[in-house]
Amino acid sequence: MAEMRLQKFLARAGVASRRHAEALIAAGHVTVNGAVVTEMGTTVDPSADAVAVDGVPVALPEEGATFMLHKPAGYVTTMSDPQGRPTVAALMTGPLAAYPALFPVGRLDADTTGLLLFTTDGELGHGLLHPRRHVDKTYLALVEGRLNDYDLRRLREGLMLDDGPTLPAGARSLVGDEARRAERLIGSDAAASGRRQRHGGKRGRAALAGKGSYVEVRLCEGRKRQVRRMLEAVGHPVIALHREAFGPLELGDVPRGEARQLTDAEVAALREFAS
Repeated sequence: MAEMRLQKFLARAGVASRRHAEALIAAGHVTVNGAVVTEMGTTVDPSADAVAVDGVPVALPEEGATFMLHKPAGYVTTMSDPQGRPTVAALMTGPLAAYPALFPVGRLDADTTGLLLFTTDGELGHGLLHPRRHVDKTYLALVEGRLNDYDLRRLREGLMLDDGPTLPAGARSLVGDEARRAERLIGSDAAASGRRQRHGGKRGRAALAGKGSYVEVRLCEGRKRQVRRMLEAVGHPVIALHREAFGPLELGDVPRGEARQLTDAEVAALREFAS
């Protein structure tokens, strides 16, 4: 295997982002073949050199792989949960058997459905989430009421949340064929996700869904529950939320609860966005 810079090796192995890997090296936490290395220009041969961080051996996954999962509602984005809630790992048993190093790229909250990426490539995962990359994520939301031009302008220009101002977002109401498509994609989740106390049970949420409207929101940042909080801030709380796209990738026809491995071309396209 070709040599690579030590910080790139650590990022590929999923230890940290490349910048954090550089900090670990500079602080003397990394050894190569038993010797502490602090030089940024150090290269390693992954097939021959023994690399460790704080004494813990680090290796690249034997074979890289990236998957997209169509996440259903009701699953938390973690590989294990001390509270015993269903996790996305339970939906990835087949891929995890073949690629145990897979981890989710970012998260979708339990009530949100749609595209969730998994990869063994730490550098790719960190790059896609880095705030400087501004990788777009596209969401379809079923909301209470109907957004007017002023509501949409506030989303597009950025608005103030409790953790600071948002960056400008893409936002548009969906009507006609686009609304019907959104209904097919997420309408069945309106009675299975969302804010349970307010909507008063499955039948109450289903009834409320008939009075709502669909909107597309495109973000280039990823704060906790950001789409929900933005739409709440303009007076249109979310009933159901679905992520349709991540960067250049669309979920397409992947069945709910199932995953498919990305092609080499799709992974290459993600790398373009992450670099």
